[in-house]
Amino acid sequence: MSKKVTEITEELVTPILESMDLELVDIEFVKEGKNWFLRVYIDSEDGVDIEECGKVSEQLSEKLDEVDPISQAYFLEVSSPGVERPLKKDADFHKAVGKHLYVKTYEQIDGQKEFEGTLTAFDGEELSVEIRIKTRTKEIRIPYDKVANARLAVSF
Repeated sequence: MSKKVTEITEELVTPILESMDLELVDIEFVKEGKNWFLRVYIDSEDGVDIEECGKVSEQLSEKLDEVDPISQAYFLEVSSPGVERPLKKDADFHKAVGKHLYVKTYEQIDGQKEFEGTLTAFDGEELSVEIRIKTRTKEIRIPYDKVANARLAVSF
């Protein structure tokens, strides 16, 4: 079976990012309306600027042209994940301890599937999230394998 577009893209972009001291956050290959988009989200400790996104886009575009893994026409977009960065890997959750996040689970925990609060701990098996319910706070433990998706969230 052939590799997925996202897997091929990850193989192509990783050396480019490593040479620039950047990290891969996520890759999406999605259809919106009539158009296909290959989106590559990158970041670094200090964040990324438009110039870095442009350099990665240029170099990745050349590699994609050589390998040609995508049969249909598509738009390549390279950008920063922004303030509501998705959390995908163990390392993302470790870095997010102490930060505000949004978590959606595959099944209910304490009668709900969506949580927003502060990640107080992550041990690789379980997330501890402190959520506010009106005037009090409550600690919720979410098994890591029950997380459908998670992202940093802006708190007001």
